[in-house]
Parts: sequence; C-alpha cells; structure tokens
Amino acid sequence: MSEATEQNGFSRMLGHLENIMMVFSGLSIAAIMLVVVSDVAMRYIFQQPLGWSYDLIGSYLMICVFFFALSDTLHSHSHIAIDVFAHKLPRRFEHLSLTIGYAASTAILLMIAWQGWDRCQAAFAANNMISTTVPWPTWPSYFMVAVGSAVLSLRCIVRSIGHGASFVTGRDLADLPPPPVTSSDNAEAQL
Repeated sequence: MSEATEQNGFSRMLGHLENIMMVFSGLSIAAIMLVVVSDVAMRYIFQQPLGWSYDLIGSYLMICVFFFALSDTLHSHSHIAIDVFAHKLPRRFEHLSLTIGYAASTAILLMIAWQGWDRCQAAFAANNMISTTVPWPTWPSYFMVAVGSAVLSLRCIVRSIGHGASFVTGRDLADLPPPPVTSSDNAEAQL
C-alpha cells in the first residue's frame, strides 16, 4: 500500500466501515449455511421442510453477502480485472485511465444507491411485503442495496481522487492493482 493511502484518514475510516460490513456479509454466509442444513435435515429426516428458507436466503441474506462485500473487495484489489496490458502502460496514463474509470463507476453506483434508497423509503412507507408463506418486508433488501452501493461509491471516489492526484503529480499517490500472476511467473519462482 502506498504511503499516501495509508495516511488518508477518510480512507482509513472507510476501511473500518468496510470491515464491519464484511462481518455482516460473513455472518450472512454462515446463516445461509445454517438455514440450508436445517432445511435439508427437516426435509429428509422429518419430511417437514422449512417453507421460508429460500425466501429468507434470496431476499435478504444473499443481498447482504453481495452488496456488503463489494467495497472491501475493491479496497483489497480482489475484483476480477482484465489487465492483459495495463501494467505495461506508462504509469501516468494508467493513473489517468483509472481516474476516469472510477469517476464513471462512482456516477453509476450513486444512481444505484439513490434508486435503492428511494425504493427502500417507498417500500417502508407502503409496508410492502413479499407474497410468500411468510410475509417478509421488502424494504431491508433495498436498504442493503443502497448502503452497499453508497459505500462502494465512496471507495470509488477515494480511488478516483487518488489516481487523479497521481496523474497530476507524476507520483504514485494511489495504489495500483498488482500485476497479474502468470504460469511463467510461477515457474520462475519455483526455480
């Protein structure tokens, strides 16, 4: 991690928020496993499956797993990236392209967060429920989409500013994704 990124207080605070969200994401994965195991046991041992399990998993837990892990995954450069030649570009051009990409991503993510929040408020006000055996409220799903997208957009803003400053100054003030590891790299490391 670059020195400037580590010293950025906002990025550090955002990292703490991302860690908290990752805890909720991990707890949701654990809950999914418990619900699925319970459902299978109830189905095959007692012939009484849990009629609400798939609704709970699909409407709440999977959304939490996905949206609450996005920002931390970006922060640690763990998203899938197509970087066939990016690491061979001049550093300043790489920073410029990342500035533009993160700025565009921020705009899209803010629209998703705004729409999620708007739908969350509307669903909460109307007391919307999922029409299944258990009438689960719909607003928590929209809330998780809004929060996850908003935090990811904040991480994109931090990245866009950092890469923009790196482009302007010519110094690496923002982390670049690590170069890809190839099979030839692994062969050289074993020698």
